[in-house]
Amino acid sequence: MPVLLRVFFWGMLISFLGTLPMGTLNVMAMQIGIQEGVKNALLFVLGSLTVEMIYVRISLVGINWVRKQEKLMRWMQWITLLIIVLLASGSIIAALHPNEGAKNVVLQNNIHRTLLGMAMCAINPVQIPFWFGWSTVLFSKGILKPVNAQYNWYIVGIGLGTLMGNALFIFGGKFVAQRINNSTQYINWVIGIVFIITAIIQLYKILNKKGAVDKIHEIKDDEVRGLNE
Repeated sequence: MPVLLRVFFWGMLISFLGTLPMGTLNVMAMQIGIQEGVKNALLFVLGSLTVEMIYVRISLVGINWVRKQEKLMRWMQWITLLIIVLLASGSIIAALHPNEGAKNVVLQNNIHRTLLGMAMCAINPVQIPFWFGWSTVLFSKGILKPVNAQYNWYIVGIGLGTLMGNALFIFGGKFVAQRINNSTQYINWVIGIVFIITAIIQLYKILNKKGAVDKIHEIKDDEVRGLNE
């Protein structure tokens, strides 16, 4: 397999599998798909994957700069937690009032869904340690090398993998919604519960210093130790 194609494939595979566990962005994309249509959901995903690709690029060449922004990233973690709580509350309220056309509070705006996706992804720094960790593994295995052409193919593969993973949530959510009576109410309950669990996990990680900022430090420290051994 050509080197660039192999790098592209690995980026796409890791991104696709990393998108499958329920999280803030893919669940929100599914909710947008159900309430506003597939087009808006895909626009939201386009915005989020654009920022994710930028974060990957930063993780490849600027991790030392990122480590110096610890205060900013810790604030971003708290802002992300607040938004997750709002998402959970909005979904529960929508489930309790199914006949009033209630929408999630974060979706009750005219913000272009691409910009909303970019904003939601930008304030969630978890992508940085995730991709820095995986990129470090690929570097150590000789699969990825510090070459611009490989970086570009790697990042494009990541974008495609993220799109494919989110598409499963968007079209899967639409499929289920079209086949269950009062499906919107049930799905809002499920989404609300998912966001509540996500908020609890996020709060636990922040309070126990296991959040994105701490993971960045752990990964970098492990890399340094590996170089010294």
